[in-house]
Amino acid sequence: MSQEQSNTRVGDLRVLAGILLTDLEGHLVKMSHDGGIAEILLPTANDDHVPYVLLEGAADEAYVDVRPIESGRNVRIRLEGTCNPGDVMVLADVATPADAGMVRVLPAESGTYRGLGVAEEIGVDGQLVLVRPALIGNITVL
Repeated sequence: MSQEQSNTRVGDLRVLAGILLTDLEGHLVKMSHDGGIAEILLPTANDDHVPYVLLEGAADEAYVDVRPIESGRNVRIRLEGTCNPGDVMVLADVATPADAGMVRVLPAESGTYRGLGVAEEIGVDGQLVLVRPALIGNITVL
């Protein structure tokens, strides 16, 4: 085993919640820190990097379980709106606090959005829709 890679792990993580995350399973979250201690937060900007999906939420400062998203494994993410297979998924607008961490179909409105993955099934509002993470990057709609 390479000594440089001896302190790594694969799979789900158990990390402290930085905010109240109860009943938000299936939302995308990001890692931050409080005084150097890792914590999980909801996105606060539409272009946030959100490399985890919340598996089990909890109260602020309690442990939550998150799964790193990767292209080799699809995940279920809470959907805002509707989608069809093949639709590019982006973060739902964080200006609506209840939608923070959810995904939506790439809007037609002008703006720059971060493509996170592709829907693999038809979805309805509030559903945990099957998404293939693709980390497409920024997409500018004119």
